[in-house]
Amino acid sequence: MAGYRDLLRTPGVGRIIAAQLTARFPSGMTSLAVLLHVEHITGSYGAAGLVLAAASIGQAIAGPITSRWMGLWGMRRGLTLTMLVCAASIAGIALLSLPLPAFMAFGMLAGLSTPPVQPAGRTIYPKMVNSRQLTPLFSLDASLQEIIWILAPVVVTFVSTQISTVVGLLAIVVILLAGGSWFISSPELGQVRIPRSRRRFGKVLSRPPVLLATFVGFLLIGACAAVEAGVVATFGEGGIEAGLVLAVFSIGSLGGGLISGGIPIGRWAMARRMGIVMLGLVVTTVSLNVWWIGGSLLVAGIGVAPAFAVISAMTTASVKFSDTAEAFGWVNTGQLIGAAAGSAVAGFLIDGLGPAGSYWTAAMFAAAGLLVSAVFHRGFPDLRHRDPSPLPDTEPVRTIMS
Repeated sequence: MAGYRDLLRTPGVGRIIAAQLTARFPSGMTSLAVLLHVEHITGSYGAAGLVLAAASIGQAIAGPITSRWMGLWGMRRGLTLTMLVCAASIAGIALLSLPLPAFMAFGMLAGLSTPPVQPAGRTIYPKMVNSRQLTPLFSLDASLQEIIWILAPVVVTFVSTQISTVVGLLAIVVILLAGGSWFISSPELGQVRIPRSRRRFGKVLSRPPVLLATFVGFLLIGACAAVEAGVVATFGEGGIEAGLVLAVFSIGSLGGGLISGGIPIGRWAMARRMGIVMLGLVVTTVSLNVWWIGGSLLVAGIGVAPAFAVISAMTTASVKFSDTAEAFGWVNTGQLIGAAAGSAVAGFLIDGLGPAGSYWTAAMFAAAGLLVSAVFHRGFPDLRHRDPSPLPDTEPVRTIMS
Protein backbone atom coordinates (compact mmCIF):
# COMPACT_ATOMS: atom_id res chain seq x y z
CA MET A 1 0.00 0.00 0.00
CA ALA A 2 3.00 2.30 0.41
CA GLY A 3 3.29 2.31 -3.38
CA TYR A 4 -0.25 3.64 -3.67
CA ARG A 5 0.47 6.37 -1.13
CA ASP A 6 3.49 7.47 -3.17
CA LEU A 7 1.38 7.31 -6.32
CA LEU A 8 -1.36 9.51 -4.86
CA ARG A 9 1.28 12.03 -3.73
CA THR A 10 2.24 12.55 -7.38
CA PRO A 11 0.85 15.97 -8.39
CA GLY A 12 -2.55 15.70 -10.05
CA VAL A 13 -3.01 11.93 -9.79
CA GLY A 14 -5.50 11.94 -6.91
CA ARG A 15 -7.44 14.81 -8.46
CA ILE A 16 -7.72 13.25 -11.92
CA ILE A 17 -8.74 9.85 -10.50
CA ALA A 18 -11.46 11.44 -8.36
CA ALA A 19 -12.68 13.67 -11.19
CA GLN A 20 -12.92 10.90 -13.77
CA LEU A 21 -14.65 8.53 -11.33
CA THR A 22 -17.22 11.24 -10.57
CA ALA A 23 -17.69 11.92 -14.29
CA ARG A 24 -18.17 8.19 -14.91
CA PHE A 25 -20.54 7.68 -11.96
CA PRO A 26 -23.64 8.09 -14.18
CA SER A 27 -22.54 5.03 -16.18
CA GLY A 28 -23.58 2.90 -13.21
CA MET A 29 -26.94 4.70 -12.90
CA THR A 30 -28.28 5.36 -16.37
CA SER A 31 -29.39 1.90 -17.51
CA LEU A 32 -31.33 1.18 -14.32
CA ALA A 33 -32.87 4.67 -14.22
CA VAL A 34 -34.00 4.46 -17.86
CA LEU A 35 -35.37 0.96 -17.27
CA LEU A 36 -37.43 2.11 -14.28
CA HIS A 37 -38.63 5.32 -15.98
CA VAL A 38 -39.67 3.86 -19.34
CA GLU A 39 -41.36 0.90 -17.65
CA HIS A 40 -43.24 3.34 -15.39
CA ILE A 41 -44.36 5.39 -18.40
CA THR A 42 -45.24 2.54 -20.77
CA GLY A 43 -46.03 -0.26 -18.34
CA SER A 44 -43.77 -2.59 -20.34
CA TYR A 45 -40.34 -3.97 -19.49
CA GLY A 46 -40.07 -4.98 -23.14
CA ALA A 47 -40.38 -1.35 -24.21
CA ALA A 48 -37.81 -0.33 -21.61
CA GLY A 49 -35.49 -3.03 -22.92
CA LEU A 50 -35.75 -1.62 -26.44
CA VAL A 51 -34.74 1.84 -25.22
CA LEU A 52 -31.76 0.36 -23.36
CA ALA A 53 -30.78 -1.66 -26.43
CA ALA A 54 -30.83 1.52 -28.55
CA ALA A 55 -28.64 3.30 -25.99
CA SER A 56 -26.19 0.37 -25.86
CA ILE A 57 -25.95 0.22 -29.66
CA GLY A 58 -25.28 3.94 -29.82
CA GLN A 59 -22.60 3.73 -27.14
CA ALA A 60 -20.91 0.78 -28.83
CA ILE A 61 -20.82 2.58 -32.17
CA ALA A 62 -19.59 5.85 -30.72
CA GLY A 63 -16.80 4.53 -28.46
CA PRO A 64 -13.86 4.55 -30.89
CA ILE A 65 -15.25 7.47 -32.92
CA THR A 66 -15.64 10.00 -30.10
CA SER A 67 -12.34 8.84 -28.61
CA ARG A 68 -10.56 9.53 -31.90
CA TRP A 69 -12.24 12.96 -32.11
CA MET A 70 -10.26 14.01 -29.03
CA GLY A 71 -7.13 13.88 -31.18
CA LEU A 72 -8.78 16.07 -33.83
CA TRP A 73 -10.54 18.63 -31.64
CA GLY A 74 -8.70 18.34 -28.35
CA MET A 75 -9.89 16.51 -25.26
CA ARG A 76 -11.76 19.42 -23.74
CA ARG A 77 -13.76 20.22 -26.87
CA GLY A 78 -14.66 16.59 -27.53
CA LEU A 79 -15.65 15.92 -23.93
CA THR A 80 -17.66 19.14 -23.60
CA LEU A 81 -19.68 18.53 -26.77
CA THR A 82 -20.51 14.93 -25.92
CA MET A 83 -21.31 15.79 -22.29
CA LEU A 84 -23.82 18.50 -23.26
CA VAL A 85 -25.56 16.37 -25.89
CA CYS A 86 -25.73 13.36 -23.56
CA ALA A 87 -27.13 15.45 -20.70
CA ALA A 88 -29.77 16.96 -23.00
CA SER A 89 -30.76 13.51 -24.28
CA ILE A 90 -31.23 12.07 -20.78
CA ALA A 91 -33.17 15.18 -19.73
CA GLY A 92 -35.41 14.68 -22.76
CA ILE A 93 -36.21 11.12 -21.69
CA ALA A 94 -37.01 12.39 -18.19
CA LEU A 95 -39.14 15.43 -19.02
CA LEU A 96 -40.88 14.71 -22.33
CA SER A 97 -43.96 12.53 -22.87
CA LEU A 98 -42.92 10.54 -25.91
CA PRO A 99 -43.96 7.51 -27.95
CA LEU A 100 -41.67 4.49 -27.78
CA PRO A 101 -39.78 5.22 -31.06
CA ALA A 102 -38.92 8.71 -29.77
CA PHE A 103 -37.72 7.28 -26.44
CA MET A 104 -35.51 4.90 -28.45
CA ALA A 105 -34.16 7.80 -30.54
CA PHE A 106 -33.26 9.76 -27.39
CA GLY A 107 -31.72 6.61 -25.92
CA MET A 108 -29.54 6.06 -28.98
CA LEU A 109 -28.50 9.73 -28.98
CA ALA A 110 -27.53 9.45 -25.30
CA GLY A 111 -25.46 6.37 -26.14
CA LEU A 112 -23.82 7.99 -29.16
CA SER A 113 -22.85 11.04 -27.09
CA THR A 114 -21.60 9.25 -23.97
CA PRO A 115 -18.49 11.27 -23.01
CA PRO A 116 -15.27 9.26 -23.57
CA VAL A 117 -14.04 9.98 -20.05
CA GLN A 118 -12.39 6.60 -19.49
CA PRO A 119 -10.34 6.68 -22.73
CA ALA A 120 -9.33 10.27 -21.94
CA GLY A 121 -8.20 9.41 -18.42
CA ARG A 122 -6.27 6.33 -19.44
CA THR A 123 -4.68 8.23 -22.31
CA ILE A 124 -3.21 10.93 -20.08
CA TYR A 125 -2.12 8.61 -17.23
CA PRO A 126 1.23 7.80 -18.92
CA LYS A 127 2.00 11.53 -19.07
CA MET A 128 1.37 12.01 -15.35
CA VAL A 129 3.55 9.31 -13.78
CA ASN A 130 6.83 7.57 -14.49
CA SER A 131 6.94 4.13 -16.12
CA ARG A 132 7.38 2.36 -12.76
CA GLN A 133 4.14 3.84 -11.45
CA LEU A 134 2.00 3.24 -14.52
CA THR A 135 0.98 -0.38 -13.86
CA PRO A 136 0.01 0.34 -10.21
CA LEU A 137 -1.98 3.35 -11.46
CA PHE A 138 -3.96 1.17 -13.87
CA SER A 139 -4.61 -1.32 -11.03
CA LEU A 140 -5.77 1.46 -8.73
CA ASP A 141 -8.04 2.87 -11.43
CA ALA A 142 -9.55 -0.55 -12.18
CA SER A 143 -10.10 -1.17 -8.47
CA LEU A 144 -11.67 2.16 -7.60
CA GLN A 145 -14.12 1.95 -10.49
CA GLU A 146 -15.82 -0.82 -8.51
CA ILE A 147 -17.08 1.93 -6.20
CA ILE A 148 -19.30 3.01 -9.10
CA TRP A 149 -20.90 -0.42 -9.40
CA ILE A 150 -21.37 -0.72 -5.62
CA LEU A 151 -22.92 2.70 -4.95
CA ALA A 152 -24.49 3.92 -8.20
CA PRO A 153 -27.30 1.30 -8.52
CA VAL A 154 -28.21 1.77 -4.86
CA VAL A 155 -28.39 5.56 -5.19
CA VAL A 156 -30.45 5.62 -8.38
CA THR A 157 -32.82 2.88 -7.22
CA PHE A 158 -33.49 4.68 -3.94
CA VAL A 159 -34.12 8.04 -5.63
CA SER A 160 -36.25 6.57 -8.44
CA THR A 161 -38.43 4.40 -6.21
CA GLN A 162 -38.71 6.66 -3.16
CA ILE A 163 -39.09 10.00 -4.97
CA SER A 164 -39.71 9.55 -8.72
CA THR A 165 -38.08 8.18 -11.84
CA VAL A 166 -37.96 11.71 -13.28
CA VAL A 167 -35.89 12.89 -10.32
CA GLY A 168 -33.67 9.83 -10.72
CA LEU A 169 -32.88 10.74 -14.34
CA LEU A 170 -32.40 14.42 -13.53
CA ALA A 171 -29.98 13.45 -10.75
CA ILE A 172 -27.94 11.65 -13.42
CA VAL A 173 -27.94 14.82 -15.53
CA VAL A 174 -26.68 16.89 -12.59
CA ILE A 175 -23.89 14.41 -11.74
CA LEU A 176 -22.95 14.10 -15.43
CA LEU A 177 -22.61 17.87 -15.81
CA ALA A 178 -20.87 18.41 -12.46
CA GLY A 179 -18.48 15.48 -12.73
CA GLY A 180 -17.82 16.08 -16.40
CA SER A 181 -17.10 19.77 -15.80
CA TRP A 182 -14.71 18.90 -12.97
CA PHE A 183 -12.84 16.45 -15.17
CA ILE A 184 -12.78 18.77 -18.18
CA SER A 185 -11.49 21.69 -16.09
CA SER A 186 -8.68 19.60 -14.59
CA PRO A 187 -5.29 21.17 -15.41
CA GLU A 188 -3.97 17.83 -16.70
CA LEU A 189 -6.32 17.97 -19.68
CA GLY A 190 -4.77 21.26 -20.70
CA GLN A 191 -1.20 20.08 -20.18
CA VAL A 192 -1.40 17.15 -22.60
CA ARG A 193 -2.49 17.25 -26.22
CA ILE A 194 -3.26 14.06 -28.13
CA PRO A 195 -1.56 14.31 -31.55
CA ARG A 196 -3.73 13.73 -34.58
CA SER A 197 -3.43 10.10 -35.60
CA ARG A 198 -1.85 9.46 -39.00
CA ARG A 199 -3.35 5.98 -39.23
CA ARG A 200 -6.74 5.30 -40.77
CA PHE A 201 -9.69 4.69 -38.49
CA GLY A 202 -9.75 1.14 -37.07
CA LYS A 203 -6.11 0.42 -37.94
CA VAL A 204 -5.25 0.03 -34.25
CA LEU A 205 -7.16 -3.27 -34.26
CA SER A 206 -4.40 -4.71 -36.44
CA ARG A 207 -2.19 -4.62 -33.34
CA PRO A 208 -2.55 -8.09 -31.75
CA PRO A 209 -2.50 -6.80 -28.14
CA VAL A 210 -5.32 -4.33 -28.86
CA LEU A 211 -7.38 -7.02 -30.56
CA LEU A 212 -6.75 -9.41 -27.68
CA ALA A 213 -7.60 -6.72 -25.12
CA THR A 214 -10.86 -6.02 -26.94
CA PHE A 215 -11.83 -9.70 -27.23
CA VAL A 216 -10.83 -10.71 -23.70
CA GLY A 217 -12.65 -7.64 -22.37
CA PHE A 218 -15.72 -8.77 -24.33
CA LEU A 219 -15.58 -12.18 -22.63
CA LEU A 220 -14.81 -10.82 -19.16
CA ILE A 221 -17.67 -8.31 -19.20
CA GLY A 222 -19.94 -10.97 -20.71
CA ALA A 223 -19.24 -13.13 -17.67
CA CYS A 224 -19.93 -10.23 -15.29
CA ALA A 225 -23.20 -9.37 -17.06
CA ALA A 226 -24.33 -12.99 -16.83
CA VAL A 227 -23.53 -12.96 -13.10
CA GLU A 228 -25.65 -9.84 -12.60
CA ALA A 229 -28.58 -11.41 -14.46
CA GLY A 230 -28.20 -14.60 -12.44
CA VAL A 231 -28.11 -12.86 -9.08
CA VAL A 232 -31.26 -10.88 -9.90
CA ALA A 233 -33.01 -14.04 -11.14
CA THR A 234 -31.95 -15.96 -8.01
CA PHE A 235 -32.95 -13.45 -5.35
CA GLY A 236 -35.48 -11.24 -7.14
CA GLU A 237 -35.28 -7.61 -8.18
CA GLY A 238 -36.49 -6.40 -4.79
CA GLY A 239 -34.47 -8.79 -2.66
CA ILE A 240 -31.79 -7.23 -0.48
CA GLU A 241 -29.70 -10.36 -1.02
CA ALA A 242 -29.18 -9.47 -4.69
CA GLY A 243 -27.65 -6.11 -3.86
CA LEU A 244 -25.48 -7.53 -1.11
CA VAL A 245 -24.17 -10.39 -3.25
CA LEU A 246 -23.29 -8.05 -6.13
CA ALA A 247 -21.59 -5.73 -3.63
CA VAL A 248 -19.48 -8.66 -2.40
CA PHE A 249 -18.53 -9.42 -6.02
CA SER A 250 -17.37 -5.81 -6.45
CA ILE A 251 -15.55 -5.79 -3.10
CA GLY A 252 -13.61 -8.88 -4.18
CA SER A 253 -12.63 -7.07 -7.37
CA LEU A 254 -11.64 -3.95 -5.43
CA GLY A 255 -9.41 -5.96 -3.09
CA GLY A 256 -7.90 -8.02 -5.89
CA GLY A 257 -7.01 -4.92 -7.86
CA LEU A 258 -5.31 -3.24 -4.93
CA ILE A 259 -3.31 -6.37 -4.08
CA SER A 260 -2.19 -6.97 -7.68
CA GLY A 261 -0.93 -3.44 -8.30
CA GLY A 262 2.68 -4.30 -7.53
CA ILE A 263 2.76 -7.60 -9.45
CA PRO A 264 4.66 -7.38 -12.78
CA ILE A 265 2.60 -8.13 -15.89
CA GLY A 266 4.02 -10.93 -18.04
CA ARG A 267 2.61 -12.84 -20.98
CA TRP A 268 0.69 -15.24 -18.69
CA ALA A 269 -0.73 -12.54 -16.39
CA MET A 270 -4.11 -12.42 -18.11
CA ALA A 271 -4.46 -16.20 -18.16
CA ARG A 272 -3.75 -16.42 -14.43
CA ARG A 273 -6.24 -13.69 -13.60
CA MET A 274 -8.93 -15.11 -15.85
CA GLY A 275 -8.28 -18.45 -14.19
CA ILE A 276 -9.23 -16.96 -10.82
CA VAL A 277 -12.42 -15.53 -12.32
CA MET A 278 -13.32 -18.85 -13.94
CA LEU A 279 -12.62 -20.83 -10.75
CA GLY A 280 -14.97 -18.68 -8.70
CA LEU A 281 -17.71 -18.78 -11.34
CA VAL A 282 -17.51 -22.57 -11.79
CA VAL A 283 -17.88 -22.99 -8.02
CA THR A 284 -20.93 -20.69 -8.15
CA THR A 285 -22.83 -23.30 -10.19
CA VAL A 286 -22.79 -25.81 -7.31
CA SER A 287 -25.47 -24.18 -5.14
CA LEU A 288 -27.92 -21.26 -5.18
CA ASN A 289 -27.54 -20.68 -1.44
CA VAL A 290 -26.89 -16.99 -0.76
CA TRP A 291 -23.79 -17.68 1.34
CA TRP A 292 -22.34 -20.07 -1.25
CA ILE A 293 -22.93 -17.66 -4.13
CA GLY A 294 -21.56 -14.74 -2.13
CA GLY A 295 -18.40 -16.64 -1.21
CA SER A 296 -17.76 -17.95 -4.71
CA LEU A 297 -18.36 -14.55 -6.28
CA LEU A 298 -15.94 -13.02 -3.77
CA VAL A 299 -13.30 -15.41 -5.16
CA ALA A 300 -14.25 -14.67 -8.77
CA GLY A 301 -14.16 -10.93 -8.12
CA ILE A 302 -10.54 -11.12 -6.96
CA GLY A 303 -9.51 -11.66 -10.58
CA VAL A 304 -11.74 -9.06 -12.25
CA ALA A 305 -10.02 -5.72 -11.54
CA PRO A 306 -6.54 -7.26 -12.02
CA ALA A 307 -7.66 -8.50 -15.44
CA PHE A 308 -8.89 -5.01 -16.35
CA ALA A 309 -5.54 -3.61 -15.23
CA VAL A 310 -3.79 -5.94 -17.68
CA ILE A 311 -6.15 -4.82 -20.45
CA SER A 312 -5.31 -1.16 -19.78
CA ALA A 313 -1.55 -1.72 -19.50
CA MET A 314 -1.25 -3.87 -22.62
CA THR A 315 -3.34 -1.44 -24.67
CA THR A 316 -1.26 1.53 -23.62
CA ALA A 317 2.06 -0.24 -24.20
CA SER A 318 1.14 -1.48 -27.68
CA VAL A 319 0.11 1.65 -29.59
CA LYS A 320 1.45 5.11 -30.30
CA PHE A 321 0.31 7.88 -27.98
CA SER A 322 -1.80 9.40 -30.79
CA ASP A 323 -3.74 6.11 -31.07
CA THR A 324 -4.32 5.36 -27.38
CA ALA A 325 -7.70 7.10 -27.10
CA GLU A 326 -9.09 5.28 -30.16
CA ALA A 327 -7.65 1.98 -28.91
CA PHE A 328 -9.41 2.38 -25.56
CA GLY A 329 -12.56 3.31 -27.45
CA TRP A 330 -12.48 -0.05 -29.26
CA VAL A 331 -11.78 -1.85 -25.98
CA ASN A 332 -14.81 -0.17 -24.41
CA THR A 333 -16.95 -1.09 -27.41
CA GLY A 334 -15.92 -4.73 -27.03
CA GLN A 335 -16.94 -4.62 -23.39
CA LEU A 336 -20.33 -3.09 -24.21
CA ILE A 337 -21.03 -5.81 -26.77
CA GLY A 338 -19.91 -8.38 -24.21
CA ALA A 339 -22.38 -6.99 -21.66
CA ALA A 340 -25.22 -7.30 -24.16
CA ALA A 341 -24.17 -10.81 -25.22
CA GLY A 342 -23.71 -12.07 -21.66
CA SER A 343 -27.09 -10.71 -20.57
CA ALA A 344 -28.85 -12.12 -23.63
CA VAL A 345 -27.38 -15.63 -23.37
CA ALA A 346 -27.97 -15.70 -19.62
CA GLY A 347 -31.57 -14.60 -20.14
CA PHE A 348 -32.29 -17.45 -22.54
CA LEU A 349 -30.70 -20.01 -20.22
CA ILE A 350 -32.56 -18.63 -17.21
CA ASP A 351 -35.83 -19.15 -19.10
CA GLY A 352 -34.83 -22.70 -19.99
CA LEU A 353 -32.86 -23.92 -16.96
CA GLY A 354 -33.63 -21.46 -14.18
CA PRO A 355 -31.15 -19.13 -12.45
CA ALA A 356 -28.40 -21.78 -12.56
CA GLY A 357 -28.23 -21.28 -16.33
CA SER A 358 -26.86 -17.77 -15.88
CA TYR A 359 -23.96 -18.97 -13.72
CA TRP A 360 -23.08 -21.59 -16.32
CA THR A 361 -23.15 -18.80 -18.90
CA ALA A 362 -20.75 -16.73 -16.79
CA ALA A 363 -18.45 -19.70 -16.28
CA MET A 364 -18.40 -20.42 -20.03
CA PHE A 365 -17.54 -16.80 -20.89
CA ALA A 366 -14.75 -16.83 -18.30
CA ALA A 367 -13.47 -20.21 -19.55
CA ALA A 368 -13.36 -18.83 -23.10
CA GLY A 369 -11.41 -15.82 -21.80
CA LEU A 370 -8.94 -18.13 -20.06
CA LEU A 371 -8.57 -20.26 -23.20
CA VAL A 372 -7.91 -17.24 -25.44
CA SER A 373 -5.43 -15.81 -22.92
CA ALA A 374 -3.54 -19.10 -22.69
CA VAL A 375 -3.54 -20.07 -26.38
CA PHE A 376 -2.52 -16.59 -27.54
CA HIS A 377 -0.29 -15.71 -24.60
CA ARG A 378 2.53 -14.73 -26.97
CA GLY A 379 0.31 -11.93 -28.25
CA PHE A 380 0.30 -10.33 -24.80
CA PRO A 381 3.24 -7.97 -24.22
CA ASP A 382 5.74 -8.86 -21.51
CA LEU A 383 5.85 -5.73 -19.35
CA ARG A 384 8.01 -7.11 -16.55
CA HIS A 385 11.20 -5.48 -17.79
CA ARG A 386 10.05 -2.76 -20.16
CA ASP A 387 8.45 0.64 -20.09
CA PRO A 388 4.65 0.21 -20.35
CA SER A 389 4.22 3.74 -21.72
CA PRO A 390 2.81 4.27 -25.24
CA LEU A 391 5.10 3.93 -28.24
CA PRO A 392 6.58 7.27 -29.30
CA ASP A 393 5.00 9.18 -32.17
CA THR A 394 7.13 10.28 -35.08
CA GLU A 395 6.38 13.93 -34.26
CA PRO A 396 6.94 15.76 -30.98
CA VAL A 397 4.12 15.69 -28.44
CA ARG A 398 3.58 19.19 -27.10
CA THR A 399 3.28 19.35 -23.33
CA ILE A 400 2.29 22.65 -21.74
CA MET A 401 3.98 22.99 -18.39
CA SER A 402 2.04 24.86 -15.74
